[in-house]
Amino acid sequence: MNLTLTPIRFKQRAETYFANKVGIVDGDVRMTYREFGQRANQLSNALTDMGIKRGERVAWLGYNSHELLEAYYGVVQMGAVLLPLNIRLTPAEIAFILGDSDSVAVFYNRDMQPIVDGVRNQVPGVKRYIPLESNGDGNDYETLITAASADYTPPSDIKDDELAELFYTSGTTANPKGVMMTHRNLYMHALQVIAGLGVDDTVVQLHTIPLFHVNGWGTPHTLACMGARHVLVKKFDPTEVLELIQKERVTNFAMVPTMANAIINHPSLGEYDLSSLDYIAIGGAASPVDLIRLVEQKLGCRAYGGYGLTETVPVLTQSFIKDHLKDEPDDERWRRQAMAGFPMPGVEIDIFDPDDKPVPHDGTSVGEVVVRADNVMAGYWKLPEETATVMRSGWFHTGDMATVDEHGYFLIVDRKKDIIISGGENIASIEVEKAVYSHAAVFECAVVAVPDDRWGEVPKALVVVKPGESLSEQEVIDHCRTKLPGFKVPKSVEFFDALPKGGTGKILKKELREKYWAGYEKRVH
Repeated sequence: MNLTLTPIRFKQRAETYFANKVGIVDGDVRMTYREFGQRANQLSNALTDMGIKRGERVAWLGYNSHELLEAYYGVVQMGAVLLPLNIRLTPAEIAFILGDSDSVAVFYNRDMQPIVDGVRNQVPGVKRYIPLESNGDGNDYETLITAASADYTPPSDIKDDELAELFYTSGTTANPKGVMMTHRNLYMHALQVIAGLGVDDTVVQLHTIPLFHVNGWGTPHTLACMGARHVLVKKFDPTEVLELIQKERVTNFAMVPTMANAIINHPSLGEYDLSSLDYIAIGGAASPVDLIRLVEQKLGCRAYGGYGLTETVPVLTQSFIKDHLKDEPDDERWRRQAMAGFPMPGVEIDIFDPDDKPVPHDGTSVGEVVVRADNVMAGYWKLPEETATVMRSGWFHTGDMATVDEHGYFLIVDRKKDIIISGGENIASIEVEKAVYSHAAVFECAVVAVPDDRWGEVPKALVVVKPGESLSEQEVIDHCRTKLPGFKVPKSVEFFDALPKGGTGKILKKELREKYWAGYEKRVH
């Protein structure tokens, strides 16, 4: 008999073979996989008792928590669709997503009450708002599931191609788009990552990335399938992260570069026992080579890059060093580990020119990254034309520009929209950022295009200086001249106390760019 390719099977496996193992650690809560499975079943029954039907969307507005992990199975195994929301979005954006998705219920942390109050009257289709914390009225999460049975049998006729999860991309030029993820997408993605990263039951992963984010949501499936341990942190705090690594003997976690910067510059870093760490994944934005080197040297474990998108559910590549390259000098190894890397098993990936023809894998020729794999989304929710635009010729077109070297390692050079076109020359903002980052006094930076009367647009560096350091505009420019050809060197530098960031700490270039282009016609590229 053929079985449905669904992540529901991962929960069932964990309940059967790792029943008595503590699988979830969330503050003072320590939960075995048997207890976790029972609570997910109670959630399924509670949703059914509320009248939620198969295929309906259940939204989640909250921090990382064991309740959200329970929803990854309790919502999906009953045939409903889980919609985790980015807590950093505005009430207007959240109202749009709830309305566009036709969500019928919203679970939320009490901290999000102002957002809920702001959207409640705008989205009449949402019938229930359920807080996670109790206020004594019996309408909270714990009260609902405590009253529900722990016995639940999922529908036997769930199909591989049924919608299981719905995530919305950030709206860079228009409203956010819903990315449809099927049971098959999620199931195959988990197996690809398990094979590619060697996940097993010795793994203790710290959830430093929000579970509503592209770099976070695949882990509920990969870890449960293999009986690994989840350690949850409400939101990223460097001190708490270091304490949990020491206390829970964490083996791995993921960060965006701004998080990694905060960890390696922590004033008390040397006071913590980090010997349990095996590796750290750095993604969400391109990693400077020096950052990979410093993470390895200061944290005493491997650091590597990777690449993925919301639309690919998400992980496509990782930059582990292949065995036949392991004897390369450290500088070359760090350079390679800072790349996007090579594809996970089951992922086919290439770079194409504007005519959708393959580009040479010579390490210098640039093309758009295209993908075909079982973990590519089913499409954009209610947007067939946008879906057709990115899914053509049998490939998903990512909008990211990359090179590929002779060993098959991909290097993302920029997003199409972040390429700076100065005097007809293409400048990758990521390349310029890496040059700026290599200055010892730079803590964070972003490079954006700004208008220029002569060249059309030129690169501008936006810099945060490390505490206790000083840096001038000319020093940044002079430093970049030692790293870059003249036309790529920033023409100006502006200093900030902090740069705006999204839900995971990723720097928001679009927001930074807007003020410099106010009053100019929108660029076409």
